[in-house]
Amino acid sequence: MGYKILEKKSLIPGQTTMLIVEAPHVAAKAKPGNFVILRVHAEGERIPLTIADVKPEIGAIVLVFLVVGKTTAHMNDLKTGDELHDVCGPLGKPTRIEKLPGAVVCVGGGTGIAAMHHIAKGHVAAGNHVIAIIGARNKDLLLFCTELSDFCPEVRIATNDGSQGVQGFVTDVLKDILDSGDRISEVVAVGPVPMMEAVSNMTRPYGVCTTVSLNSIMVDGIGMCGACRCNVGGETHFACVEGPEFDGHLVDFDELRRRLGQFKEQEKISLERYRGGK
Repeated sequence: MGYKILEKKSLIPGQTTMLIVEAPHVAAKAKPGNFVILRVHAEGERIPLTIADVKPEIGAIVLVFLVVGKTTAHMNDLKTGDELHDVCGPLGKPTRIEKLPGAVVCVGGGTGIAAMHHIAKGHVAAGNHVIAIIGARNKDLLLFCTELSDFCPEVRIATNDGSQGVQGFVTDVLKDILDSGDRISEVVAVGPVPMMEAVSNMTRPYGVCTTVSLNSIMVDGIGMCGACRCNVGGETHFACVEGPEFDGHLVDFDELRRRLGQFKEQEKISLERYRGGK
């Protein structure tokens, strides 16, 4: 049994794509912060994707991915009505969500904005005041602006070129919020490693609880292979079963970067072969 693609939408042509995938068993149980591991075909590699949203009324989940390697290129070639070979989930620990006395600042960058969107929605549902900050190089690369505005009372934008929102980085917007004197209970950051590290460094002097979602390399997703191991507070943790969310002030981002870069050359070769054989 495959997992049918109910809808495919190009968010950024050639770069970022959204799939709505029929997966009723996942949609019924998935919570913000959970992810799935999928294969496009029986011989394909297993890749993790954080769940951007759920549509339990139709038994579907929303996945957003960046085209960076062979598997995501193959996924991007699929059409509405095609099927993924398998989808395993929901996996990982869901986001810790509870009613908090102060605001929750949710920061997203790149495709991480989609995952952050699900987390922000969960905090709003719990009654928290959520301030969303999203950033990109320019306005054409921003994701989920409308979706966040549908439920989030404050959506702040930063673009490198100033084409929308504040000219600068998400950390510039975050600093203004931290300096405002308003009570901030937690900051959640999802996106590229440099952004999550910068957010964690920004909040550290303020003593604000900071949660990051680690995009570790994963294979089985159930804690057996050890591919997703990360260093948090000087201890080894498995992101797939103990995360993917951890205290940003304790994550060894240098090690995370090194591990994420281990197979860059092989990924490049695999993608070139896939495109050359089409």
